[in-house]
Amino acid sequence: MVNYSDIKKKLNLDRNKDYFDGLAFLTHYIQNFKNGISVHYRDNALAFYSNTLKADILEEPDLQQLLPLNLDVPFPPPENPDFTFIDLFAGIGGFRIPMQELGGKCVFSSEYNYYAQKAYELNFGEVPFGDITKMDLNIVPKHDVLCAGFPCQPFSISGKLKGFEDTRGTLIYYVFKIIELRNPKVLILENVKHLLYHDKRRTLRTIIKHLEELGYKISHKVLNASDFGVPQNRERIILIGHKKKSFDFERIKTIKPRPKLKDFLDENNNFEYLTEPYTILKEQRLQDSGLIFAGYRNKKIRKAGVRPNTEHLSRVHKQPNRIYSAEGVHPALPSQESSGRFWIYHNNRVRKLTINECYRIMGFPKKFKLINNHGELYKQIGNSVCIPMVKAIVEQVIEQLL
Repeated sequence: MVNYSDIKKKLNLDRNKDYFDGLAFLTHYIQNFKNGISVHYRDNALAFYSNTLKADILEEPDLQQLLPLNLDVPFPPPENPDFTFIDLFAGIGGFRIPMQELGGKCVFSSEYNYYAQKAYELNFGEVPFGDITKMDLNIVPKHDVLCAGFPCQPFSISGKLKGFEDTRGTLIYYVFKIIELRNPKVLILENVKHLLYHDKRRTLRTIIKHLEELGYKISHKVLNASDFGVPQNRERIILIGHKKKSFDFERIKTIKPRPKLKDFLDENNNFEYLTEPYTILKEQRLQDSGLIFAGYRNKKIRKAGVRPNTEHLSRVHKQPNRIYSAEGVHPALPSQESSGRFWIYHNNRVRKLTINECYRIMGFPKKFKLINNHGELYKQIGNSVCIPMVKAIVEQVIEQLL
């Protein structure tokens, strides 16, 4: 049996991002060669292989003579899956890892960002399809579970259009189209907590309304990653949909007490220490969120527009000035490197998290491979989902709805 890694070397995935649509068809075909789902990808995959790759860089027999391949990647699909799912706005695979661990077979993935696509392929042996707004949605196969960490966008509602057509022009519109087309058993949607209040609460109401029109009972709740064994105050809203049953969030298993950041930190590394003046507070209080505000950088005090006798607080209004104790949890990792790693107080020194520590407090396994682009790595982890939280959700989805 030929290894996927051997074929991958000849495909030279780094050479041209313009090849990624063809590589998406090819890798999806390879991943689904043993099941009937491969018909969705076969013609385009074989054409791409024969017309582009074989003539250009490969001296191999016909693709079908090489299949099935040995998928020697960190996270291969389960041999005998219990259900199928699709991974929309897939990022670097935060949904896929726990879904596969629990017996799910991914039959379609989509991700717009080129560097996230590269990370996804590196770990799963599959190149996600690109811009969901430009693809023929008929290539999406039938599936049991639809997963989507969709972007938060406002809707321009005219009141004249029928059904979810009033969301045309937004990315959630294409999620609705896939649901209408393939009618999955279960929906798992994830977004930032702010979706609750976005556009004066109209955005969430509109999404739920249209999912109900598509025939689903929708349950939703804000969950915090710190309740699932990782030291990060990361709140996300989760929406679960099913045709007949309502999902009971209270049955999701949480982990108490919250873990402490210090237990997830590297003992030795090339740490980025704070070298400018800072102040560490004598009294440090544990907040309800699990955060412990330990101090602040001694930045210039802002006076303009500040209420009398509160000038000293201006130093800590901005997150990059704050210092948090490693005896508590870390704030939610944003997607920009400049602000994505807050200052932490640990072993009597102030430093930032390393990239490995960032992935650790999101629950990514040690065997997860990182691309060689530091700035993109922080962006990717800041945009990802907390793996232990997703796993706890999916365990109950399987028990209650599948």
